Parts: sequence; C-alpha cells; structure tokens
Amino acid sequence: MHKLLYSWRFYTYGREQYYESMNKMFSANLNNLYRTSTIVSIIAVCCSVFPILLEHKIFETCVFLFVALLSFGISRYSNYLMQQINVNNRLIYFLIILFYTHIILFCVYLDIWSSPISLAAIFPCFLICTLLMFVNSPLVNLILIFSALAVYIVSALIFIDDNLGYYILHAFVASLISVYFNWQIPKLRMGLEISTTMLEDEKNKYFDQSTVDELTQLKNRRDFMHTFHRYISNYRTSDYWLCVAIADIDYFKFYNDHYGHPQGDECLRSIGSVLNKLKDDLGIYTARVGGEEFAALWFEKDITNVDNVIYQWTHMIRDLKMQHEKSKVSGYITMSIGVFISKCGAHSDTQVLYDFADKALYAAKGSRNCAVICGDEIKQYKISPPESK
Repeated sequence: MHKLLYSWRFYTYGREQYYESMNKMFSANLNNLYRTSTIVSIIAVCCSVFPILLEHKIFETCVFLFVALLSFGISRYSNYLMQQINVNNRLIYFLIILFYTHIILFCVYLDIWSSPISLAAIFPCFLICTLLMFVNSPLVNLILIFSALAVYIVSALIFIDDNLGYYILHAFVASLISVYFNWQIPKLRMGLEISTTMLEDEKNKYFDQSTVDELTQLKNRRDFMHTFHRYISNYRTSDYWLCVAIADIDYFKFYNDHYGHPQGDECLRSIGSVLNKLKDDLGIYTARVGGEEFAALWFEKDITNVDNVIYQWTHMIRDLKMQHEKSKVSGYITMSIGVFISKCGAHSDTQVLYDFADKALYAAKGSRNCAVICGDEIKQYKISPPESK
C-alpha cells in the first residue's frame, strides 16, 4: 500500500513539483472551507427549527445548532487565514479534519436518526462531495473515509435495532465508492495542477529564450524596445530623468578579422558580463541591440550621477584588458557610448529618444573610446576614460 501511495504521489512529477503544487492547493482548500462551512452553518440553523417546532426534539435541535456554530466558527477562521501569509499547512489539515468530523455527525443524524429509508443517499453523497471540495493526499483522504465509516457504524450499532445489516452494507458500499473517488479525484486534480505549472514553466522558458541574447545573456532588441515603451508609459509624470545609452565596440570588425570570429564571440561575452554586472550593481537595464551594439536604460533623480555610471562602465571595460592590436585608439578593447537624458514625460516616442542617443553615439565615434552625453536641457559634453585624459 505504501508503495502504491508513493507511486501516485510522485508519479511522473517528482517530489519537488508535488509539494509545490500541494502548497498551491492549500489556498483553494481554505476558500472551500470558508464557503462550505458558511453554507453548512446556514443549512444547520434552518434544520434546527423543524425538530423543535414539529416534534419537540431538544437533542436533535442541539446537534443542528452545534454543527451550525462549529461551521460558522470554521468559516470565520478560514477567512482570517486567507488574509495571512505563510499559513501552516498542518493547521489547514486540522481544520479540514475538524470540518469532516462535525459534518459527519450532521449527515449521520440525517441518515440514521431521522428517516433512513428516504435519506439513504446522504452518506455516500457526503463522502464524495467532501472529496470533491478538498484536495488532500490519498492517505489523508483514506483516513477521513475510514473515520467516517467508523462513526457511521458505531452510530448504527447504538441507535438502530432493526435492519442493522442494511445500514452496515450501505456504509461499506458508500466507502468503496468514496475510496475509488479518493484515488481518482486527487490524482486528476493534482495532475491538472502540475501540468498547468509545467506548461507555465515551459511558457516562461520559451519567453525568456525569445527575449534573451544567447551569446551574451543580455536582453535582446525585442525586449529592449518593449521595456523602452514600458518605461516611457509608466514614468510620464515622474520627476526623474530617463537616461538612454547606446554603445558600440570600437573597431570590432578589425578585431574579428584579426583574431577570428570565435575570439570575437568571446569578446562579446565579456562585454555582456560587464553589462550584466552593471545591471546587478546599479539596477540598470542593459541589452544587446545589434552585432556589437549595446543599449542601457535607467532613471536618475540627480542628473549629475550619470557621469558616475559612465565612469563605472568604462572602468569595467578597461579592467577586462582584452588586447586589440588593430584598434586605432588603444591596445585594448574600448567602447564608444552615446547618452541622451530626458525629463520623464517630455517625450512619448521611443524612436525619437533612440535616435537622439544614436546621434550622441555617432558624435562619440568621431573620437572613439569616450562617451558623449546630451539632453533636452543639457549642453553636450564628452567623458573620456582615465587613461585618455
């Protein structure tokens, strides 16, 4: 039995995915606890009226009122738990078992103490419906089913004198049906949940692949333009400055011709690692938008901090110390950078801003190994790396 349960729990899914999906299911269980407990409390209050009015049965009325009060308490508490973070899963299991317990008493009363012939379907319907309401492991559901069966049989032995075999047979048939559903329903629901999770993971994986440059592990031009649009749309009313930088590796064609394309790819990877580090250290969005062309987007509260970003950028490129014998400005790999700075909301067209940054890059490539910074309210100026000063 243990082997059978184990094979179900991790069947084609894996332990981690199983537990991750079960944790997601607990929120659904809490929602169902809240709804079903509320419904049961209302039904129990309504049912408590009839025994006292029609037959003056105090005990039955107390049972209904107790069920109603317990259901209402569980519904309120589950509603409170839904507002919390990191709820203990064992506590949710306890609430589900408590709900099973008092609802079992409720159904046992209807099926045995009231009108057993006409209400014979209540017990199996209850077991099947509760299995549909909550997503538990098969082992937990088996325990709940056998507990319900035990309560039913004990109640029948205590309160029923005639046709006792009918009630016990009725309970066993209901339990067998429930065991079958206990196996199939959680398996199907867990399979659906895990399949959905796997499809979502595949979707995210392919989306990442479609937006990430494979060589440098930077974002690609497609993602850059999408992010550019989002930045302009979301920060229209901000007091910040939007900085757009376009950069180009100096004399990269000469580098490729001299060292070969494999070494050229290695150079691009190194530049990519620099820009990825720049992203991690300063929170700057970076992307590869062409062959040896790169771009960056970021916001500044203080416009004078742009120089610090450019200095760090050029320092990191210099620290690579990648030899470039065919360069006309340095013995190592260098970059030309064009930066355009605009007040958020001043421009709504990404192409206009991109063209301004590209013109700044064109100005920087006149000297190479430098950065040219300009903007709507900024006079154009140039920053050279330390070794060029």
